[in-house]
Amino acid sequence: MEIPMRERIDTAFKTAMKARDSVRLSTLRLIRAAITEADIAGRGAEDGGGVDDAAIMALLQKMIKQREDSADLYETGGRVELCEREREEIAIIREFLPKPMSDEEVDKAVAGAISETGAASLKDMGAVMAHLRAGHLGRMDFGMAGKKVKAALAG
Repeated sequence: MEIPMRERIDTAFKTAMKARDSVRLSTLRLIRAAITEADIAGRGAEDGGGVDDAAIMALLQKMIKQREDSADLYETGGRVELCEREREEIAIIREFLPKPMSDEEVDKAVAGAISETGAASLKDMGAVMAHLRAGHLGRMDFGMAGKKVKAALAG
């Protein structure tokens, strides 16, 4: 059985604290704060137990995207040290996400989703993407997958 993400993050936080790894510790603090914020935002929901692993994965992917954008801006602005810091944080956050799918795996998943949903035109793209999100959250680059779905349905 796989260890829940929240538990893995807490364990990594304690380890970083003991090792006095400041970059890792501050990144893990940011992750924990984002999870807590999501828990608070979701308190009105019926379950009330906090966000699940899928929501945490989505949150981590969002954090990575933000840092990639920041790193690109820092790089174009000549702020190399800040760019490197963002890239270090990205590497730390990625440790908690499953291994990303290869291009071949994405192609296979897209073809499978199109056949399983019975998609025949671009009108069905939303259903195909929803099917992919349900089965591959955290492993698939949905921007790339969207382009592949669009190409497959248009052609």
